[in-house]
This record gives sequence, structure tokens and C-alpha cells, in this order.
Amino acid sequence: MTWQRDPDSLPKKLAELGWNDGRNLVFEPRWATDLEDYPRAAAELVRLGVDVIVTLGPEATAAAMRATSTIPIVMSAFSDPGDVGAAGLAHPGGNVTGLTIGPGEVVGEKRLELLKEALPGLSRVAILWDVGMKQPSRSPGLLTAALALKLHLQFLTVTSVRDFDGAFRAAKQGGAEALVLPESTRTLVNRWLIAELGLKHRLPAISQHSRMVAAGVLMSYGADLRDTGSRIAAYVDKILRGAKPADLPIGQPTTFELVINLKTAKALGLTIP
Repeated sequence: MTWQRDPDSLPKKLAELGWNDGRNLVFEPRWATDLEDYPRAAAELVRLGVDVIVTLGPEATAAAMRATSTIPIVMSAFSDPGDVGAAGLAHPGGNVTGLTIGPGEVVGEKRLELLKEALPGLSRVAILWDVGMKQPSRSPGLLTAALALKLHLQFLTVTSVRDFDGAFRAAKQGGAEALVLPESTRTLVNRWLIAELGLKHRLPAISQHSRMVAAGVLMSYGADLRDTGSRIAAYVDKILRGAKPADLPIGQPTTFELVINLKTAKALGLTIP
């Protein structure tokens, strides 16, 4: 099996369930630093004939799904079960189960609300999106939330790391006063660059991942992923003992966390309520 997040958390949790690396279980870790790495990694794992593939994020999950329709895939996480072909949360069907990160529209609307709270005079927000992902940025719910908050949205896209600087410049030139970052591997891998661009262009940004805030981005709001390892381990344990992913309900987050970098806020001249 493979695990594409914390190299220690999943093995540790599985060991507590009786699965020990090198004794009755073998890990085949694969790491991706860009979107182009996922198909290659997924194909390698399928050729190896692994029993379970564990993925983090929509790009990894999508690549694994394209590579196999028979090997069980435990995902962590995806916004919409329908995006992975699941029939529903209770009975997903197919070869994919695992955890979602919560309804994408609801989480997106909440990020706009938090930006408005942090910057009461906010009127224009740039929505940055990675074209390698499914494009939900113009979703009706997000547009309705922006209307209610009296926010004008500016939509920008990136296709490579080289596009981030241009996107920040375009946002600033378009009058944006804050920016919503995409939930992509490309964003997470380049978080230090993105944090620098936020300060350079004086654009407060909000993300899904708390690791973005640790790198210097202003805020993050999303599912609390600290207990992901134990929850994913439970899925893997059941599958290795004979359960079918089609019969394992897809889990949803019950806890969300807001993280703020006060050092960045001070550098941007912001006073957080």
C-alpha cells in the first residue's frame, strides 16, 4: 500500500491495529511535488499489484482512479463524493471510499465570510484556481455568498508555479484586496513562495491548509486533518480484513479549524478581531 502524507502517522496507527511494516504489511510510499507526478506514481503502484492505495487530495485520488478500477482506494480527501463517481456517502459503490474535506461550496463561502470579518472594508476578492483541478470557483453558492457579503469576485487561474507571481500582480492590478487560494498540490508545495508574494503585493490570503499559514499565509479554514491518520487506518484495516470499499461509508469531517498567522497580520497592518 502507499501513503502520500505524513510518513509516520498512518504506519503508527496501523501498527496499533495489528499491521506492522515488514512483518505482515509492506508500504510503497510515493511522493508528488507537481500534478504531473501523480499519473506516474499511480501507474507504478498498479504495476506492483498493491492491495490498497491511500491518497491525499483530489489530484492523487483522480490519478489513482484513472489507473485502476479494481484496487481499493482510500482517499483523504475530496470535496464531493460525486467527483469520484460515488453513488452516495452511505454506499459509495465502486473501488473508492475514505474521507471528504466537507462540502466545497460551504467551506468556500465560509472563507469569504472570514475574510470579510478580518477586513471589514473588503469589497473585492480574487479567487485563484489551479486549472489542473475540477473548476468549482464560479459555483452558484459562492456567487450568492459574495453577493450577500457585497463582494465583487475576480477569477484568476494558474497552470504552473511560474503563474503565481503573475496571478498576484493581476489581482492587485484588478483592485483585489484579498485572495482565496486554490486547494491544490501545486499551491501547497509552493507555499513559501505564495506567502512571500502575499507580503510583496500586500494581499491577505486564505487557504484550506494550516501548513500554508505556518509558511506565512494569513489564514486557513478547513477540516481538522490531525486525526486523519487514525481514521484512514481504520478504513485500510477493514479492507485488508476483507471489506469492500463499495460497502464502507465515506466519512465527513466533524471539526473545522481556523488558523491565523499574527506575524503576517502585523506585517500587513491588520488588526484581527
